[in-house]
Amino acid sequence: MKVLWIALALSVLTVSARADLPTHEFQLDNGLKVLVREDHRAPVITVMIWFKAGSIDEAPYETGVAHLLEHMMFRNSKHLAPGEFARLVARYGGANNAFTSYDYTAYFQQYEASRLPLALELEAERLKNLRIEDDDFYRELQVVMEERRQRTDDQPFALAQEKFQAVARPGTGYAHPIIGWRDQLAQLKPEQARSWYQRFYVPGNATLVIAGDVTESQVRPLVDKFFGDMAAGETPPRPKPTLDPPAGERRMTLHLPVRVPALFMQYNVPSLTTAEDPATFYALTMLAGVLDGGLSARVESQLVRGQRLAAGAGASYDGLQRGNGTFSFSASPNPGVTLEQLEQGFEEQVRRIAEQPPSAEEMDRVRAGVLAGQVFQRDSVMGQAMELGRLSVLGVDWRLSEQFDENLEKVTPAQVQQAARDWLVAERSAVAYVYPPEPPAEASPSTRQEASQ
Repeated sequence: MKVLWIALALSVLTVSARADLPTHEFQLDNGLKVLVREDHRAPVITVMIWFKAGSIDEAPYETGVAHLLEHMMFRNSKHLAPGEFARLVARYGGANNAFTSYDYTAYFQQYEASRLPLALELEAERLKNLRIEDDDFYRELQVVMEERRQRTDDQPFALAQEKFQAVARPGTGYAHPIIGWRDQLAQLKPEQARSWYQRFYVPGNATLVIAGDVTESQVRPLVDKFFGDMAAGETPPRPKPTLDPPAGERRMTLHLPVRVPALFMQYNVPSLTTAEDPATFYALTMLAGVLDGGLSARVESQLVRGQRLAAGAGASYDGLQRGNGTFSFSASPNPGVTLEQLEQGFEEQVRRIAEQPPSAEEMDRVRAGVLAGQVFQRDSVMGQAMELGRLSVLGVDWRLSEQFDENLEKVTPAQVQQAARDWLVAERSAVAYVYPPEPPAEASPSTRQEASQ
């Protein structure tokens, strides 16, 4: 079943705060930001800690260190032996994990509500007392190298995406993979992980999110107990995100061990953090829905079922990034259809919107899809914690979710038309054609004769 575009375009913004789900915000003297979302419908909690440190903050010679440090956070600390963190979580019926993105790194634990003190004590322990031993580091480095091999090096389309991003987002921290370039990853040293931890894993660079069956009065003394005695720390300055000028049209052709060809197209467009006018974010969100918001959207109805150019195709807008946003198309052609024809098909759909704004019916359908996404997401305590944390570390007011429906309602067909005209243009685009390997050239008669001699 095709993934709903809402999950791609809106991500965590589809979780809407309601009057019966109050949210509290406070900050410790050391700079730790705390957000508490009360949701008493079930006796469960999610505790997340977010750091404003992702792979875009890596120097060229240390790609992959942010993700590797994430692995090390589960290894060893002053009061917990290797593996004991996970064993304690499991012993008390919890679950835990973490993820690294370009813009941030986050860790989470999920429990029955009475385990809140345990969750906070465990997070404080590794934030205060992480130990990065050389032997542990090199063992975990091999784990990450194997992860890269399985997920990227041995996956042709993932490898194509990695190569494509290098030309699609030139001159930015988004041009290298989160897991790191293979050769540079293999050369990382324990000192680099220790430096990353000391620079970025400090209270003044973190947001602690607690969502579920809790109250602010219950949370405050526990947070102060476990985190209040820590120093704020100092982190390297992060430049203010700005809208990058057009990089010019970029194209690449790749021959990889894929079974079918594929087309990747991407436009560098404003995000919510870099748009001069926030209305641009909402217009691009609606544009993505018009193009790929379900079976009746234009990509599916025109390119897949109508003209039968593509066996599968999609469009998405990611506007929740610290840097520029991305508007992407991808597809695999039907037999007998070239990638050039497929690219022209996408361009034709964009051109039609640029020449004629979408109908009121299309706009209503997209908004209805957003509301449907909210209904599904509201039942997830984890989803609520994701929303609060991600907006916070991106520098966006978490209260934005409360106005999201209203702001989307204000978008006019003319604004969607203008977004297509302004941003989906060649000078902001990158295109990749991915083909199966070329067959070896047939040897000439003279060459075959020489070989037989």
